[in-house]
Amino acid sequence: MMSDPNRLPIYPANQPPEPLKPHHHPPQYYVRRVKEGLATRVSKIVCSIFLSLLLIFGIITFIMWLSLRPHRPRIFIHDFSVPGLSQENGFENAEIAFNVTLRNSNQHIGIFYDAMDGSVFYKDQKIGSRSLFSETHQDPKTTTIVSGAFSGATLTVTSQHWMEFLADRAAGSVTFRLDLASAIRFKVSTWTSRTHRMHASCPVAVGANGSILPSSKDKRCPVYFT
Repeated sequence: MMSDPNRLPIYPANQPPEPLKPHHHPPQYYVRRVKEGLATRVSKIVCSIFLSLLLIFGIITFIMWLSLRPHRPRIFIHDFSVPGLSQENGFENAEIAFNVTLRNSNQHIGIFYDAMDGSVFYKDQKIGSRSLFSETHQDPKTTTIVSGAFSGATLTVTSQHWMEFLADRAAGSVTFRLDLASAIRFKVSTWTSRTHRMHASCPVAVGANGSILPSSKDKRCPVYFT
C-alpha cells in the first residue's frame, strides 16, 4: 500500500514531535556579519559627516555671496535748471545746469569709474553732450557729487522740436532726459571684476521758469548695464 505524500505524520498521543534543531554556522559567518554591520555603520557616519559639511559650506558660501554681491551705483538727480528757458530765439544763449549724486551702497566693494559722459535730450533728440569727469574710484558706502552744465553752441534743437518745446513751455512743464554713461569695475580686496558698461537715464521736468519741478527733485534714476 502506497503512502500519501501530502499526509501529515501521526505521532502517538504520548510522544511529542521532535523540536527543530537550531542552525549552526561557522565562526567565519558571524565574523563576516559583524564586519558588514560595522562597514554599514561607518559608511552611514561618513555620509552624514560629508552631507553636514557640504550643507555648512553651502550656507557659508550663500552668506558670503549675499554680503559681497555687487550692487549697481544708485544715482539721484537733485537739481536741473534751464535759466534761459523763456527766451524766444532758440537755445543759442541758453544753459542747462544739473547736479546728481552717485551712491556706492556696497558694504565692502569699491567701484572704479572710467571717464563719464553726460548727454541731455529733449524728446528723442540729443541737444547737448559733454565729458563730466575722468577716471575715479569710489569707496564703499560713499557718495560722489557730479555737476555740470551744457551751454552755448553745444545746445541745438530742430525747428520741429522747437515748436513742440514752445507748446510744452506754454503748458507749464518741459520734460528733458539726462543720460549718464561710464564703464565701471567692482573691486573687493585684490580682486577686480570685468568692465561693465553702465547707463543711467534721468527724466526730469522743469517749469516755465526753468527750475526743476518738485516731482523730479531727488528722484532716483534707472541704471542698467550693457
